[in-house]
Amino acid sequence: MDKEAQETKDIKEKIRELMPEEAGISDVEFEGPDVAVYVKDVAYVYNDENVIRNISSAIKKRLIVRSDEKHLTDEESALKKIIEIIPAEAGVNEDGIKFDRGFSQVYIEAMKPGLVIGKGGSTLIKIISETNWVPKVLRIPTMNSDVIKGVRGLVVKESEFRKKFLSTLGKKINQPMVKSEWVKATALGGFREVGRSCLLIETNHSKILIDCGISAEPGIKGFDTSATENKAFPYLDSANITINDLDAVVLTHAHMDHMGFIPYLYKFGYNGPVYCTPPSRDLAALSLYDYNKLVMRSGGTPLYGEKDIKNALMHMIPREYGEVTNITDEIKLTYHNAGHILGSGTVHLHIGEGLYNIVHTGDMKYGFTRLFDQADTKYPRIDTLFMESTHGGPRDTGQNRQHGEFEIMDFIKRTVDNGGKVLIPLFAIGRAQELQLVLESYIANNKTFKIEAPVFLDGMILEASAIHTAYPEYLKMGLRHRILNNNSPFESEIFEVAKGERSEIVEKGPAVILASGGMLNGGTSLEYFKVLAEDPKNAIIFVGWNSPTSFGRRVQNGITETMMPGEDGRMEPMKINMQVKTMDMFSGHSNRSELISFVEHLRPAAKRIYTMHGEESKCDDLARTLGNRFRVEARAPMDLDSMRFK
Repeated sequence: MDKEAQETKDIKEKIRELMPEEAGISDVEFEGPDVAVYVKDVAYVYNDENVIRNISSAIKKRLIVRSDEKHLTDEESALKKIIEIIPAEAGVNEDGIKFDRGFSQVYIEAMKPGLVIGKGGSTLIKIISETNWVPKVLRIPTMNSDVIKGVRGLVVKESEFRKKFLSTLGKKINQPMVKSEWVKATALGGFREVGRSCLLIETNHSKILIDCGISAEPGIKGFDTSATENKAFPYLDSANITINDLDAVVLTHAHMDHMGFIPYLYKFGYNGPVYCTPPSRDLAALSLYDYNKLVMRSGGTPLYGEKDIKNALMHMIPREYGEVTNITDEIKLTYHNAGHILGSGTVHLHIGEGLYNIVHTGDMKYGFTRLFDQADTKYPRIDTLFMESTHGGPRDTGQNRQHGEFEIMDFIKRTVDNGGKVLIPLFAIGRAQELQLVLESYIANNKTFKIEAPVFLDGMILEASAIHTAYPEYLKMGLRHRILNNNSPFESEIFEVAKGERSEIVEKGPAVILASGGMLNGGTSLEYFKVLAEDPKNAIIFVGWNSPTSFGRRVQNGITETMMPGEDGRMEPMKINMQVKTMDMFSGHSNRSELISFVEHLRPAAKRIYTMHGEESKCDDLARTLGNRFRVEARAPMDLDSMRFK
């Protein structure tokens, strides 16, 4: 028997040894990074909470226990029984109960998942005991979300595909560990720049990508994939690997500059996993489909089609914060809260048996926001830290948050009182929800800032906010409590959904408009800008980062005239007379002092630091500052630089 077969046999024998005989094991299968055990009496296992915990600890893998398909209650009878067992107050409808026979699992969507679970899991255990189906409880968003419906439906519909995919992946991951002799990282995008983030981590036996994004700079017109010096994409063709050499893609969060190139991998043959947090999968679906729509609407050609996006979604393996996962036979992945957007995670990689540890921050916020707790700073070990530097320059000190909130509200009120309209272009995921919380807090609770004007929401902001309500456990405690008690600030009466023609909204009088398209490179914000820019009573407020070559950055820098397409499609000059204001305290990125404080509070301390995800001067300066202050090796690599660690 070869070593691989023996390793597999040992794991299965250990499970059979520790599983109570009464459970009646019928099969043991590897499902991606997990091990699934199929038993005849699944209720017996779930009635003793120590069984799964003890076996997982012994085999050092996540254990999933399911019922042998032969012992499942038929779906019609199981549905009736589940409806009888679950309290009516849980908010479960028959349409929200879906059976996945391939995984012996039933998905139950509920307004109040806690009532489906029951005290100490009692209701779940009753469902298992009386049907043999193992429930997976999902929260229904408080707002309608077509994306969540679509993603959850896809998971059930493609159950057979995912079963085969996870089985194949499981065999690959669960090979005997071969001791690696070296660890290397290669910068493939997002170093000394913002956009197309991509880092290749290699050992003798493993190759993984952390993020695989596209540049924000070219806008939404589509990209020329044949260009020899295209700065839109990661340098994958320079890494001396083929797509099939990749073992995994690890996604830090669902912004296009971090994941916009992932469907392109599947278009050209990649069939491996993408690891992400559960909210990141839903937000990725939202952003990727929206990107394609915007490109086609503007007359461009998307990089990939809906089939490729769907393929990427089917290969995503969600993981919660703190959950240790084997992504190859020698690399363990753990996500930690990054505080940037919903589901954003810093990545901790443990390579080999103590060979090397890497922390990659992705985009992170180590400071106050109304949405999230600040980024985690405690890790098991940090040999090398890859750290974002978006606001890492000497002048990126940021404004006092409380003072900034008063300032933006005062500016909005004065503009509206003078008969003007305020346009706030936003990234629909993250900044939009942060501004909604600020506006709701001040307008609803502070008479000083009572605004006699509607606050319109336009673009994919509504869908993004709905996804936030499906994952309240990722939000700050106070916000989580409000959503769980059906008092979501995202549905406050101060907000109105933009309907009809945008020209109609503009003609109605003073208003505050939150529109997606943070850099004015496209989207709804640019449409509003076209009709508002020439009136000096109006104002635009930038609250997020603008790429150096974006139209938003040009407006920030004070251009007074630009060319815009007229009704006949011809370019016409347009004056920019509106007031322009920048409020950088609402950024989801850490400012310079927060970045330094993050490094200072890391436990344990990082032994080596590489800066990334920032303009060249900011990456350089921050690396130099961190090296001098903390007396560690710190530098700012360039794209295509390789760094050997062992």
